[in-house]
Amino acid sequence: MGEFLVFDYMQKHQFEQVVHFYDRSTGLKGITVIHNTTLGPALGGTRIWNYATEEEALIDCLRLARGMTYKSAAAGLNLGGGKTVLIGDAAQVKSEAYFRALGRYVQSLNGRYITAEDVNTSTKDMGYVAMETDHVVGLEGKSGNPSPVTAKGVFYGIKAGLHQKYGSSEIEGRTFAVQGAGQTGYFLINYLVEEGAGEIFFTELNPKHIERMRTEHPQVRFVKPEEIFSQQVDVLSPCALGGALNDQTIPQIKAPIIAGSANNVLLDEETHSRLIMERGILYCPDFVINAGGIINVYHELIGYNKDRAMADAARIYDRVLDIFAIAQKEGISTHAAAKVFAKQRIENIKNLRDNYIPR
Repeated sequence: MGEFLVFDYMQKHQFEQVVHFYDRSTGLKGITVIHNTTLGPALGGTRIWNYATEEEALIDCLRLARGMTYKSAAAGLNLGGGKTVLIGDAAQVKSEAYFRALGRYVQSLNGRYITAEDVNTSTKDMGYVAMETDHVVGLEGKSGNPSPVTAKGVFYGIKAGLHQKYGSSEIEGRTFAVQGAGQTGYFLINYLVEEGAGEIFFTELNPKHIERMRTEHPQVRFVKPEEIFSQQVDVLSPCALGGALNDQTIPQIKAPIIAGSANNVLLDEETHSRLIMERGILYCPDFVINAGGIINVYHELIGYNKDRAMADAARIYDRVLDIFAIAQKEGISTHAAAKVFAKQRIENIKNLRDNYIPR
């Protein structure tokens, strides 16, 4: 692998800003990326991960921020895309001072970026961030944990996929394989069980989450991580980390539908979306169906009402069907069609604002 040229990458994908920061008192070290603010301030969560290298952290943050631009645009939100990654072991680095230091760096961006919880961060952590900045959402007492709403959006995406593939959106009797059952995957399985799903398989690395599933839903069957992609089911739901759909896993897939919550689940967007299409598998684009969480926290910015947020998340169903129609009409992958859908909205709003009107 050659040297990663960050400015070349920023130019190619039209990024606005990359910020590295370090706090000497707490050891906080991280990266914030702002991809696009055409529609509004960049919103994206903060994740903590023990990256092997700083370059790995940077590339992950760049990909995640870009995905957030498309996610917000496709969801009809007046937000741009951004992300923060913090480098370290979440079990070791967390403290009040650590997150308050993060809040100060978020504040220094002067409202161009709004953060929220993500992998290895929580609403409690965001409460500390909020002590130093107003530019944070997903707080306790407001919209709270976004994972149940993210899972609900994926649930609607699955129903759209079933309708497209089988002519019926009914969950009852359908079979599923869910990769990851910590947060979103856990809530998704709950929704599937409530709707009378048939056999459900899951895999998970955290022993506590495995035990929780066995206690609450003993009928949901655990399989080893390397076996989840080859399950003979109606729907495969990747709900763990990105890059899960790649040269090794895609040939194993027997499910005719892929619909999950993992961000950047395609290791290579163009290559792997095309490979999935060539295999006749219907892919429900990740950044469209996992938008329930950002829809939920967006409602904090406009005055939170849970019923309105859930109704907004339910619109994912129709949005996914619109994207399937674009894919069929243009003969492109559903992932490419979702990007067309999102980019069209960004361009339309950009053109709408080419004249000055005070308010």
